[in-house]
Amino acid sequence: MSESTEQQALFEWAEIAAKKTPELKLLHAIPNGGKRHISTAVRLKKEGVKSGVPDVCLPVPKGEYHGLYIEMKVGRNKPSANQKWWIEQLRKQGYMVEVCYSWGEAVKVITEYMIGV
Repeated sequence: MSESTEQQALFEWAEIAAKKTPELKLLHAIPNGGKRHISTAVRLKKEGVKSGVPDVCLPVPKGEYHGLYIEMKVGRNKPSANQKWWIEQLRKQGYMVEVCYSWGEAVKVITEYMIGV
């Protein structure tokens, strides 16, 4: 599966799981990657889209964390230097940040986060 299809599967799960855990309705994607027409990329940059920000955000505080960010990867992909910088900075600000290599792994992270494990 591609990163896109993994992320789509995650959001399909979240829509169903939100019936039991309404906070999951706040789970959202951050459209900071992907190939775009140059004019679209320039406009998005001017609007504040920043390279390296993790793909998914759950703005729900739990325990010591202000919220949860997830960077989705597939296969042997690793976070870029810019993504590592964002991960480090978000952690310093009190967010839980995880890199997940499948939608199932992301579900596990979100589920554990929500129950406070």
